[in-house]
Amino acid sequence: MTTPLQLLAEHGQSPWIDFISREFVRDGDLAGLVDDGIVGVTSNPTIFQGAIAEGNAYDDQLREVLKSESDPKEVFLALAREDIREACDLLRPVFDRGDATRDGWVSLEVDPDLAHDAAATTKEARRLHDMIDKPNLFVKIPGTKEGLRAIEDTIAAGIPVNVTLLFSLERHRAAAEAYIRGVQRLHGDGGDLRSVASVASFFVSRVDTEADRRLDETGGHDDLKGTLAIANAKLAYVTYKKLFSGQDWEELEAAGASPQRCLWASTSTKNPAYSDVLYVEQLIGPNTVNTMPRETIEDFQDHGRVEPTLERDLDGARRTLERFADAGIDYDDVVAVLEREGVEKFADSFHKLFDGVAAKRDQLVAA
Repeated sequence: MTTPLQLLAEHGQSPWIDFISREFVRDGDLAGLVDDGIVGVTSNPTIFQGAIAEGNAYDDQLREVLKSESDPKEVFLALAREDIREACDLLRPVFDRGDATRDGWVSLEVDPDLAHDAAATTKEARRLHDMIDKPNLFVKIPGTKEGLRAIEDTIAAGIPVNVTLLFSLERHRAAAEAYIRGVQRLHGDGGDLRSVASVASFFVSRVDTEADRRLDETGGHDDLKGTLAIANAKLAYVTYKKLFSGQDWEELEAAGASPQRCLWASTSTKNPAYSDVLYVEQLIGPNTVNTMPRETIEDFQDHGRVEPTLERDLDGARRTLERFADAGIDYDDVVAVLEREGVEKFADSFHKLFDGVAAKRDQLVAA
């Protein structure tokens, strides 16, 4: 029987899971989801915080690591390396059977404390790439203004990149252009364009959370609630189709380049008044990715409807942005706040993760 996840693939969308832990990889849960149609994995500091700081799945390795390393960040990377490498191996068959828009990727994020330092981010991206040493690793780089240079330089170095924390149409376009420049530089240097790829992680539900909050503050316009995020994503896809077409891009594509697909992130529903699969059902279209937490995957497998929705009523999406402006909601400020808070939240999660690792270290040393 074809699963809803497999039906997504038939419509050109790749379903990924936004979760990783050692038990999840080793106990067969990830393999079972791959059988159901999951073809990629994303991770972030918050996910690793829960995986490492809680339970005892990492204690044995932690004891070994602590014999030679005490810095919490380096201890974390030693633990994460094993999980990411094993997930890459599990998804390698998916990766190997792919084409220009292949799947089978596993993502690991650079330290978000470096999000506003292009040189340090580039250096960290190379370090993570070398540390994992798997062809199907995506290094996640925040799509901040400073991150754009790091994205270009990292792609030019032949390292695949997942651009994360994208909220605005302007920044999404800039990230795509940075990717194209990196591909052009790699091509000019005689590099293998088939060795690199990229996704643009465009965050969805958080946009509605912030926009709805502002609508509540201004009063009225309740009909606009729950509409900005989907309209925003649809228009990002319009940008994708425009940039990855035409003669210049087709020449790169002929040389082996793959387009930077839109990846819909933050697709769990935050508002219980909305459908629990809203941000999956309304963004189904070709050459895209949707990375979902486990609960959203289960909900979609249970009652998700699959039909091509991403390019429906694009004029309506444009009007939605106009109507928010008419309602006094500053789109540019909404997305700027979300980017700043996104970097801060991931940085906070990294710090809590390091604190959790340090606490585990002290607990094991004292035992």
